Amino acid sequence: SSGIKQSTGSSGINAEYGVAVYGGKGALGSTLVHHFKSKNWWVCSIDLGENSEADANVIVKGDTLQQQADQVKGDFAKACGEDKVDALFCVAGGWAGGNASNDDFVKNTDLMMKQSIWTSVISANVAAFHLKEGGLLTLTGAVPCLKGTSFMMGYGLAKAAVHQLTKSLAADNNGLPDNTSVQCILPVTLDTPMNRKFMADADFTKWTPLSYVADMFTRWTEDATSRHPNGSLVKIITENSETKEEVVPE
Repeated sequence: SSGIKQSTGSSGINAEYGVAVYGGKGALGSTLVHHFKSKNWWVCSIDLGENSEADANVIVKGDTLQQQADQVKGDFAKACGEDKVDALFCVAGGWAGGNASNDDFVKNTDLMMKQSIWTSVISANVAAFHLKEGGLLTLTGAVPCLKGTSFMMGYGLAKAAVHQLTKSLAADNNGLPDNTSVQCILPVTLDTPMNRKFMADADFTKWTPLSYVADMFTRWTEDATSRHPNGSLVKIITENSETKEEVVPE
């Protein structure tokens, strides 16, 4: 059965910009969908559940990476029709902790791989066939995972894999459309309701507002010259409620 839901009843992109948000039901993803819709862009949400604000929804199904990829690609093609998207933002993910002796170490590692690696791989595969030339693909890494993370091993290895995939997607013979820009954002802490609930005593002036990411992605989509060099790992650093972008040196 098809996992696609069209709000409009027709396929194809009828807007100045067409974008896809993988993880469009999450905290950051829903903020992005809402922001892009406010600009009258065509938005497809890809997630386990439906985002009613999006023009099209691809509902992820399947137990294996191959099953999920086949289904997402097939349904995404139906949503876009003959059209290609300007950008694909992979902001799916999640967090789980544990070191090598933790009871949930293996289970949490499995979950982190599905939430961060599978979604990034499928996003790259979709982008290869459905992104415009000169388009934008963003993946989501994490600053702490540039080093060892003994207290969250599964999360660390999954995000490190995303950082590596970013470099591969920016290297020669990457299979993406010509002049695709691949950027990996590395937030420290995003200001989400869930983070506020679980880290109520934290210093929120060091947390990055979701609106900053939405504005940044809008800028990168509309103005190719505002993008960082292809394959950049872009730290999103917030201090005293001021946010800046900082590319990790090679």
